[in-house]
Amino acid sequence: MSEAVAEDEKRDGYMRVQLGPTEWIIPEEWEITSIEDCADYIAGTTFPKEYQGNSSGELPFYKVSDMSECRWKMDRANNYISKDKAEELNATIASSETTIFPKLGQALLTNKRRILTQPSVFDNNVAGLVGKDILDRYLFYFLNFTDFSPYANSGTVPSLSKGDIQSIKLPLPPQHEQRRIADILSTVDKQIQQTDEIIGNIEDLRFGLMSEFFHTGYFEHSLTEKPTFGQVPEDWEIHELSQVADVEMGSSPKSEYYNETGEGLPFYQANNEFGYRNPTHDRWCSNPNKTADEGDTLVTIRGTYVGQVNVAKERCSIGRGLAAVSAKDVDQEYIYHHLAHRERYVKSIASGSTFDSINSNELESLSVLVPPPDEQQKIASCLKSLQKKYLAERKYKQKLQELKRGLMQDLLTGTVRVDPD
Repeated sequence: MSEAVAEDEKRDGYMRVQLGPTEWIIPEEWEITSIEDCADYIAGTTFPKEYQGNSSGELPFYKVSDMSECRWKMDRANNYISKDKAEELNATIASSETTIFPKLGQALLTNKRRILTQPSVFDNNVAGLVGKDILDRYLFYFLNFTDFSPYANSGTVPSLSKGDIQSIKLPLPPQHEQRRIADILSTVDKQIQQTDEIIGNIEDLRFGLMSEFFHTGYFEHSLTEKPTFGQVPEDWEIHELSQVADVEMGSSPKSEYYNETGEGLPFYQANNEFGYRNPTHDRWCSNPNKTADEGDTLVTIRGTYVGQVNVAKERCSIGRGLAAVSAKDVDQEYIYHHLAHRERYVKSIASGSTFDSINSNELESLSVLVPPPDEQQKIASCLKSLQKKYLAERKYKQKLQELKRGLMQDLLTGTVRVDPD
């Protein structure tokens, strides 16, 4: 790529244009066109229930929900139909490289854009665009860069009509420049997709090892059957949680002790503040009733996600939706991973008329597996290492996403010009 255009150079060779709600500064040799002039609009088709449910076939039949399951390329579907059925439904078969997006409801405000990888059809909550005088992949990235909200019809159910979409104006570089822009952004997208796959593989491995460790152990063992656990190492002990850890049930302070200015201890109320491993907070408590120490396992004891766990990264105040588990005679990291493995069981014993919950007796009497200390540490170290790898890959993915946003801003406006092939 060539150098970025300096601010004071934009008067020479650049022009200001109004595209929708935004003023753009673009190269003078770029054209201004509209979606109507450069692309064909493809409407979706009603998808009767009697045609749904086929997991294979000639044509993928996409819904908005499929777009959430795919990243930027539509490479799998939950429903398929034959070409004959598509003709019977009078469905337009969209070609590979067509860009699709939600056009109705809150989903359109999420600005999802996906590109087809094979001939496909889609339902009437989705629309598609295929290029005429524009490269499909460049069109895809322009649509990714464009917020549809200002063009949508306001109301209880947001919607985009064919006319709304076709009225959108866009800058059109020469075709060789479109291709280079699309190639650069596609390269970053591929890196993001590869990183996503690595993240998924790490989690699959972690859950697989967690299941293996808590059923057959880290080392070789003779196995036996135990109630609520199934198959476990014969020489592992089973104790109630209160025998190997201190359990502190949370208690919410009076509202006057909450603040957002950093006074007192970080305050956690429930699992909606939980992260992948550690919680995040935006409130503090100047006079806490109950606290957890750094490294304690925080357990959700009320609500839909009862049983979920996190690790306190500092001393904190805990409200009535949480409990803190502090290990006494076992490895603290081991207890965290073991309680994560027992989440489903904890949820199964929860009860309540309004929402699920577990009380102190139920949590303290929860049976836990206690291997020898060296095996606890091996299990904890292995699972923690995988979590660290996951977090590192997720951080790398965030950097790639930031890079992509910056590149889109620079390349699609011509602030940074690309060299020809």
